[in-house]
Amino acid sequence: MPTLLFDLDGTLSDPREGILRCIRHAFAEIGAPVPAEQAMEQCIGPPLRDGLRCLLDSDELADRALVAFRHEYGRAGLLENRVYPGLSNALHELREAGAAMFVATSKPQQFAEQTIEHFGWRALFRKVYGCGFDGTLAEKSDLLRHLIASEALDPADTIMIGDRKYDIVAARENGIRSMAVLWGFGSAEELRDADAFCATPADLVTVVFAQPLRSRRSD
Repeated sequence: MPTLLFDLDGTLSDPREGILRCIRHAFAEIGAPVPAEQAMEQCIGPPLRDGLRCLLDSDELADRALVAFRHEYGRAGLLENRVYPGLSNALHELREAGAAMFVATSKPQQFAEQTIEHFGWRALFRKVYGCGFDGTLAEKSDLLRHLIASEALDPADTIMIGDRKYDIVAARENGIRSMAVLWGFGSAEELRDADAFCATPADLVTVVFAQPLRSRRSD
């Protein structure tokens, strides 16, 4: 039975509304011009400070924007979020089939926990792994390494499921297989190196238990 590591934003739920609104709020707070929506969407998935740093081209402004973002996101933004249609049913089916499931996200641990609680998914996941507000474990590769070691997982039976290239790269660097979901924020081009692909949440169970998954490439 596989162990499944799920990314959160763009994989389990669509946080676009709340994240983009809070980025707009943060830029207004620091007096910076608000970027185009497409540019802001690139902040969904990787560590947020990295995305803000790219948009603002300034460490000092990125730090200020991050503080403003987190204040507004913790107040209301994390609830401006929706579950992808069919995703909850798929999670319940996987859990009932005996899959061990974890959340592995670059979102701060506290926000990730609150999001899982909000959707009533606490019983479905063995544990939620996120980063610290100080940036600890913000890099997906470091987070997966920590999770795999903490839970004593067998890499041969572990699959990382996500919507961005960071999930695919982190899986490869930790010797586990990867599955790219195509309903999130990553492009088909950036996900091309995944070991398996899932087009819709309704297909998730079938793809997870498909035998065999395309072997992980070692290059």
